[in-house]
Amino acid sequence: MSKSEANPADVESIDAIITAAYDSISGPPGKRDWNRERSLFIPGARLIPTAENAGEISLGGEITPHMLDIDGFIARVGDFLEKNGFFEREIARRTEQFGHIAHVWSTYESRHNVDDPEPFMRGINSIQLFYGSSRWWIVTIYWQHESTEHPVPEKYF
Repeated sequence: MSKSEANPADVESIDAIITAAYDSISGPPGKRDWNRERSLFIPGARLIPTAENAGEISLGGEITPHMLDIDGFIARVGDFLEKNGFFEREIARRTEQFGHIAHVWSTYESRHNVDDPEPFMRGINSIQLFYGSSRWWIVTIYWQHESTEHPVPEKYF
């Protein structure tokens, strides 16, 4: 369970929490504010990158999900972010909401430096959210990077 108190401005709306999620991992080489990152996620939340043989599920070279909790995600990316600039920003969004739940398709692009002319990576984050205790919580972020085999469809721009 996260012991980090969220900044109320980070969790007051879907737009605010998505912006905070991107902001908390983006920046020049160096440590990130992992307490801010943790404060966005509901206890038990999952971050699920997909890649070839990414995790405990092996499908013989196929794309597979790698199930991480927030601390597993931090352990996976922390050293990389301390040594490398990483600026990820949302370039398009599709949101659907019913009651206390929401689903966001968030198209992103990533750069090593904020002023790089072209991104080194693009993809889609599938983000599930829950509204409770007077705030939004991230339940899951599940993502896949774009590849030549799987380009981001035009409808997500």
